[in-house]
Amino acid sequence: MANPDPNKYSKNKDIKPESLLSNTLAVGRMLLLILGLIGIAFEIFREDGWLKILLSKIFQSSTSMLSIPVIIFVLWLLNRWMTSPNKAETSKSGDFPMYVMMAIGAYYLYKLVTTGGF
Repeated sequence: MANPDPNKYSKNKDIKPESLLSNTLAVGRMLLLILGLIGIAFEIFREDGWLKILLSKIFQSSTSMLSIPVIIFVLWLLNRWMTSPNKAETSKSGDFPMYVMMAIGAYYLYKLVTTGGF
């Protein structure tokens, strides 16, 4: 059976490539995200970091251990809010964590430039 259109990619002839500015901004956003993740990882896993402090506060007494189910429930609600019900449609609420992480990355970039470290 012969293909009626000899060039199967002709449907893409009107698609233009992204501009240099658009690509540069995307790389900058990605670098801020990665820098934010690295900065948070340093804060969590360093000596006397956030993880050690949080675990010591939670396991300090049995009444504070009751907060564990509440934390799990809040994380579940946050997951329900961030994900869209239909996989075909996108939700703008999923962009919020990206912008928060970019702001954290900007903070750690400032901290890195001014103090020379995290």
